[in-house]
Amino acid sequence: MGIKSYQGEMIGKTAPEQEKICVENYMNRAVVSFSASQNILEVMDAIVKNGISGGPIVSENNEVIGIISEGDCIKQISESKYYNLPMDDMSVQRFMTPNVICVAPDENLLDVANKFLSTKKRNFPVVHQGKLIGLISQKNVLKAVLQWSGSNWHIANQ
Repeated sequence: MGIKSYQGEMIGKTAPEQEKICVENYMNRAVVSFSASQNILEVMDAIVKNGISGGPIVSENNEVIGIISEGDCIKQISESKYYNLPMDDMSVQRFMTPNVICVAPDENLLDVANKFLSTKKRNFPVVHQGKLIGLISQKNVLKAVLQWSGSNWHIANQ
């Protein structure tokens, strides 16, 4: 029979400290963002060339005003074909999702993981003082958990 409970001191890895599991320590800082007036074909090209699933739409002041995804682009392609509309004169603003859920850089990464589950989103813009500073994705969360593997990281969510 194996050990069911161990009360001794843990040797080896310890749980990541609370401040280390903040979004800012795992987010992407090099964000591909778009302007609302950008042509939808330019955005599709950037999405494909950069291997991303979409990106935030920002104002001239770098404030997040929307988000565009691959799905939004596919919807645009479908509607253009159905209604016989040219795609080269359409701006991103027409297809972006407004009212974006953003997260703060000091937010706990495990809380953000729960937001991913409850919203079915793939990434969130990271905003500090109203300005875009990064992007956190589900993949960033998975990478963080793999770094923590073997430690008692579950206590960091308390």
